[in-house]
Amino acid sequence: MTSSIRDKQIAALKQMLNLNSPEYKDNGSEPVWKVLIYDRRGQDILSPLIPIKELRECGVTLHLSIHSERDPIPDVAAIYFCMPDQDNLDRIAQDFQNNVYEKYYLNFISAICRQKLEDLASSALQTENVSHVHKIYDQYLNFISLEDELFILSNQNAQSVSYYALNRADAKDTDVEVMMDDTVDGLYSVFVTLGTLPIIRSARGNAAEMVAEKLDKKLRENLRDTRNSLFSSENSGIYNFQRPLLVVLDRNIDMATPLHHTWTYQALVHDVLKLNLNRVTVVQEQKKPKTFDLDPKDSFWITHKGSPFPTVAESIQSELEHLKNSEEEVKQLKESMGLDGESDVALAMMSDNTAKLTSAVNSLPQLLEKKRLIDMHTDLATSILSVIKSRRLDLLFEFEEKVMSQASLDKQILDIINDTEAGTPEDKMRLFIIYYIYTHSISDSDIDMYSSALEKQGCDLSPLKYIKRWKMFSNITTTTTNQYGGGTKSVNMFEKLLSHTSSFVMEGVKNLVVKRHTFPVTRIVDELLENKQSSSTSDEFRYFDPKQLRNSDGFKSKNNFSEVIVFIVGGGNYIEYQNLLEYVRNKAVSPGLPQLKIVYGSTVVNNAPEFLEQLSLLGQELQ
Repeated sequence: MTSSIRDKQIAALKQMLNLNSPEYKDNGSEPVWKVLIYDRRGQDILSPLIPIKELRECGVTLHLSIHSERDPIPDVAAIYFCMPDQDNLDRIAQDFQNNVYEKYYLNFISAICRQKLEDLASSALQTENVSHVHKIYDQYLNFISLEDELFILSNQNAQSVSYYALNRADAKDTDVEVMMDDTVDGLYSVFVTLGTLPIIRSARGNAAEMVAEKLDKKLRENLRDTRNSLFSSENSGIYNFQRPLLVVLDRNIDMATPLHHTWTYQALVHDVLKLNLNRVTVVQEQKKPKTFDLDPKDSFWITHKGSPFPTVAESIQSELEHLKNSEEEVKQLKESMGLDGESDVALAMMSDNTAKLTSAVNSLPQLLEKKRLIDMHTDLATSILSVIKSRRLDLLFEFEEKVMSQASLDKQILDIINDTEAGTPEDKMRLFIIYYIYTHSISDSDIDMYSSALEKQGCDLSPLKYIKRWKMFSNITTTTTNQYGGGTKSVNMFEKLLSHTSSFVMEGVKNLVVKRHTFPVTRIVDELLENKQSSSTSDEFRYFDPKQLRNSDGFKSKNNFSEVIVFIVGGGNYIEYQNLLEYVRNKAVSPGLPQLKIVYGSTVVNNAPEFLEQLSLLGQELQ
């Protein structure tokens, strides 16, 4: 099993924290104590991967922002992990001037250019710190791994590469160029970390094509530079089938999915509770807010993050019952230890129970950790459930699924718009935009009628103005047909949950189990993998191979790819991510070939309210 992108990034970071020596192993000796200095980008990269406890294990006694006020600490090594931008370099020069640390290990997230490196050398020379600068490294870690199959390029500065930033009316060519270069730099870091050269496919005529062209050029240049190539023949895959397929897509190919009301656990946490860098804060009435880390090591989270919410609620309930039984077992053992009498039977039972109790005590730490995690999921599910009930998210989800799968509707959209209990104004706008995108012909009079009804419910119509313009310029009538097979069905799964012992009172919430379906991004990936595009689809997607001397779009790839990296320019979401994982799980494996692996990446990951806000800003520009 090859290491995931997350594992490889963690290994690179731990090597950096060990002063760029092979990873520190516990052989009884103390690690070298050091200080870690990072900028905002460095903090975003480290935060989901290395908890504070592991920083301590790597010998990091103090971790500080590069721009914070820092006192000099003599006789200590300082590891810097930051972007090579001018602000950071000026601050490093200032640290040289003030002799803040004894040894400097400078690790740049992206490659530092020659000119800036010379300026840094001049600063070290002027302050007589040349001997104190021990190492300078280009780490090529300019991306944020959230899970084994998920990465993003930006978090705290997400607005700079958002859908709005790319599509706003006053975006200059130079601004777009900078955004594209930043995106390419992040993707380049991904492939340097993976140690593989991709074969690239991208849609034509949009930002995705620009990214693919620039990335192809950057990979070619490095490959031709034999002295400094980051892709040796040993690790970049000599044979084509060992290389991953990179599919670069533009957010404009599918504007409905980012606004969709979802029904799976992880996507609901992101939509309703604003999951950020695997961390979520739950605000409960008359209680202090709780912050939880959704750790990829949490087996319940890994198993159920893609499950429909009712399944998750039932699983939490059964886990709680299992824990209760374990606690009861320990309690009964304790009681039985107080047996009266000195008979042989009593002594035999005593001996037997002592062994059982010892086993129970030994398993206590695991039991307590399991209880902590299940309590966390109980809090998360309770918060989500209260939002589902208050906003009738089950009703909205069911209606949207029928619209997107072109199924017959059992309700009129106007009834849902006018229903004061069915969602917030933003929910209604999301619902109507999806209806508008998937309905091929709506008369102007109907649009006016719906708009008037939405306005009466307090909706901001700006996002709709932008979507009207987007639909007019997109070939949407052909691309939405038959791209989404699915829908929902109601199954009687709530018997346990409706019992009085349940922590979740699910009455009034529809038990919707999602049928298998394919979103547009997944459909495109499937067509490119299976080489089953029509000639028109084939023409829509360009082909780049950095290892070929000349790039040829006419070349038809016959590779059986075992790994695909799907990258969305302009923002991704957990709905598409979960849909791709489901596609892999259900895909038949050909004899003799490994199981397909899919990694999903995007410039940023937006939830529906954030994406709707960007559409609103774009719509306001059209007024």
